[in-house]
Amino acid sequence: MKKSIVIFYFMLLYALVQLISWGSLVVKLEPARMAMVMGEGSVFLFLLCIGAYFLHQSIKKEERLREQQQNFLLSVTHELKSPLAAIKLSIQTIVKRDLDKARQTSLLSNSLKDIERLDDLVENMLLATKIENRSYSFPKEEFDFSELVTKITDRLQVHSCGCEQMITPVIKPGIKVMGDQFALSSVVTNLVENAVKYSGPCADVSVELTQKDGHPFLRVSDKGPGIPDGEKMLIFDKFYRVGDENVRKSKGTGLGLFIVKEVLQSHDADISVRDNVPQGAIFEITFS
Repeated sequence: MKKSIVIFYFMLLYALVQLISWGSLVVKLEPARMAMVMGEGSVFLFLLCIGAYFLHQSIKKEERLREQQQNFLLSVTHELKSPLAAIKLSIQTIVKRDLDKARQTSLLSNSLKDIERLDDLVENMLLATKIENRSYSFPKEEFDFSELVTKITDRLQVHSCGCEQMITPVIKPGIKVMGDQFALSSVVTNLVENAVKYSGPCADVSVELTQKDGHPFLRVSDKGPGIPDGEKMLIFDKFYRVGDENVRKSKGTGLGLFIVKEVLQSHDADISVRDNVPQGAIFEITFS
């Protein structure tokens, strides 16, 4: 890509030199045509600069996309290897050691959580591909959204400080939604997983489901580092992740919020992002 940019600028410089050279030659041979040469030369130079600007922006965009795709592949590899390694270790421990029933159950339970994590990752990748290819139809039916959110928060609950719960759900029962249950479960899962991932150990993650002006309203709040104002809209782009890729410590593929945006658009639902106080981010979804 850098080689292409160098060639592009070399050709641009060559065109400018030729323009000046031929213009000077024409003026030298026919001084009366100086005004015409200056006018046409200015128009040509203006169009050349405009074309060069848009071409340069296109090259930069392609380079950013290539870097994001490379980072995505690295992230996916890491996301797959970590739970697989944990599952392998747990099974090897059960097979090679004479463990009591409680210890075996604990290891199997942890393995099941890792398998669910792998399942979420695969479902995210498949759903993102189908959405981008416009091959997913979003079949809609009325279902109990309260039960769905409760089920997801229970599954993603993290006991990081002894018996203290990390996720605090405040869910009004009986809230119904007309929509694609599978796709909306991906929305809730991605938002809650992000909140847990970016929050520090023992930090509280709040998941609230209520009615607002007669419409279902979901709020997910975390106590993480927050999202800079300049990136609040970019986070919904495919592969985009907050911060510098070279120093980022959090795991992820950059697909989660892209899926959230696309699914909510198909349900005529609005999502907004704002700062939490004293730190963190709040995602709010309002269904129509």
